[in-house]
Amino acid sequence: MLSFACAIEPLRLANRMSGQPLYDWTLTSETGAPVACSNGVAFAVDSDLPVLGRDDVALVCGGIDVQAATTKPLLNWLRREARRGLTIGGLCTGAYVLARAGLLDGKRATIHWENQDGFEEDFTDVALTHSVFVIDGNRLSTAGGTSSIDLMLKLIADDYGDDLANAVADQLIYSSIRTDGDSQRLSIPTRIGVRHPKLGQVIRQMESNLEDPISPAQLAQEAGMSTRQLERLFRRYLKRSPKRHYMELRLSKARNLLMQTDMSVINVALACGFASPSHFSKCYRAQYGTTPYRERGTQGAAPTAEAARPE
Repeated sequence: MLSFACAIEPLRLANRMSGQPLYDWTLTSETGAPVACSNGVAFAVDSDLPVLGRDDVALVCGGIDVQAATTKPLLNWLRREARRGLTIGGLCTGAYVLARAGLLDGKRATIHWENQDGFEEDFTDVALTHSVFVIDGNRLSTAGGTSSIDLMLKLIADDYGDDLANAVADQLIYSSIRTDGDSQRLSIPTRIGVRHPKLGQVIRQMESNLEDPISPAQLAQEAGMSTRQLERLFRRYLKRSPKRHYMELRLSKARNLLMQTDMSVINVALACGFASPSHFSKCYRAQYGTTPYRERGTQGAAPTAEAARPE
């Protein structure tokens, strides 16, 4: 709902601040039926999937369990509109739908950080970034949440100038406009609540090497300390060992892959640095209280897709 509202409101405010109907939008769903967000709020829509005008922009807004909502009629509609040269974008997990339709092949794109592990495994022809939003030709994508605001402010600025975009941002009380060069996640020091350069360096190394884990000795060497110093550093600031922290990062990625892809449990284990499926299953159960095989039955309800179009 947040991604959706943050896409619509800047357009409404652009009309209000300019005193002109610069943009209009139509809400659509696959069947024309109302659309419910994951928080239970439902929206009436204007139509089912329409034939759009040549200058329209189609935006697909996705949420939890987007795979289940990515239907054949929706994919066919997107491919048809893409063949006609339309600009098409994905808000939050809507980028998954575009990728499934083949509309992001050879393109740069982004998606919510929680979905990036599965996206990278499924769509190797897409240049996935960690940016807040991406504009690559006539393909748009956002990371979700408030990043829809940043994308819309960029489009408004391109269409009608920075002054109008800044006026819209002021109305939204949005004081820090982000660009496509900004990362969607908080910095490592902010996330862990510790500003220690060597600790941040080691964690960054861990996060970048989940499939082929680096030994504590090598991590310590690259950070310019002994293994014992590394151990003390993690115990002091994170109340756990480097090995335990590394394991939690790998298991978190494994959980994302299990929930978001059709990869076999064995392949998920390998992608997260576990050579033995039995060891993977044992570690997973210890962390999450269930086995990898049972985890796939706990996915959330499917979202819906909507399309918005500026005039």
